[in-house]
Amino acid sequence: MPLLLSRDDVTQILQMPDCMDVVEKAFAELANGTAVLPLRIPITPPDGLALYMPAYLKEMGALACKVVSVYKDNPTKHKLPTTIGTVLLQNAETGQVICIMDGGYLTAVRTGAVSGVATKYMAREDDGQVAGIFGAGVQAKMQLWAVAVARKLSKAMVYDISSEAADRFVAEMSAKLGMEVVKVGSAEELLVADIICTATSSPTPLFDGKKVREGTHINGIGSHTPNARELDTTIVKRSRFVADSTEACLKEAGDLMIPIEEGALDESHIYADLGEIVLGTKPGRTGDDEITLFKSNGLAIQDTATAKLVYDRACESGIGTDVDL
Repeated sequence: MPLLLSRDDVTQILQMPDCMDVVEKAFAELANGTAVLPLRIPITPPDGLALYMPAYLKEMGALACKVVSVYKDNPTKHKLPTTIGTVLLQNAETGQVICIMDGGYLTAVRTGAVSGVATKYMAREDDGQVAGIFGAGVQAKMQLWAVAVARKLSKAMVYDISSEAADRFVAEMSAKLGMEVVKVGSAEELLVADIICTATSSPTPLFDGKKVREGTHINGIGSHTPNARELDTTIVKRSRFVADSTEACLKEAGDLMIPIEEGALDESHIYADLGEIVLGTKPGRTGDDEITLFKSNGLAIQDTATAKLVYDRACESGIGTDVDL
């Protein structure tokens, strides 16, 4: 009899600091060799894309698979979202599916959470830093939330090609975080920030890498296909490059794959995987003048760890509906 958790249930339960904690532990397991993480499995029906993302975390006792579909005609033909995500959580001892939960909000929070973990280990440690957010959508909001957990910010700035979206971002996030959030009129204005997050759907670089200040930390989130990139070759070359997964970056991340294809750098430019930084086997930063860059593709260990957290909290709080299959 699995527990059914709606989007509202997950939203009620899941908070960024808790999610960052379990995501950090998941990356430690990946580096320690106690995680099983196959690459996501794609299937392409005629009208869309289906992705299957399984993972197992031995130490956390978490076993799950996220099913994501992307059907561009859903809104017009079926009055459904373009992207739909659902997570199946299993009992790691028996294999029984113990929870079926909406994966939309969970995915947004866990993606923000990994940037928060990277910021914790890779950004400068001084208080009063400024965050610069490219994009004003759901994921951009999660990026700022996570960075604000990882560092004591003095201000945040946002840039989006939609001025109205940026205005909504400012209103929502300033109220949520109790801090100054301002809209800027150009991408270049964001480059004065100490911590930059790119969370857009742009297939081409967002800014000139030569203009990024020394000491900046960057979380690259939006691009996740071989032919798209938010970051130009210059900034990738200038940065200490940390991957969520080297394997995933070399197969999915245009931010890295395109510079390699250009001959501007090779695979050795990847300094470490995030799990190595979490474990302390390699430092996330060696000086305040260093530019650090974390590239996130999104890994199933994040979904699995977060789903286990949500399920445990739901059971403690009596949230959700038991269903008889």
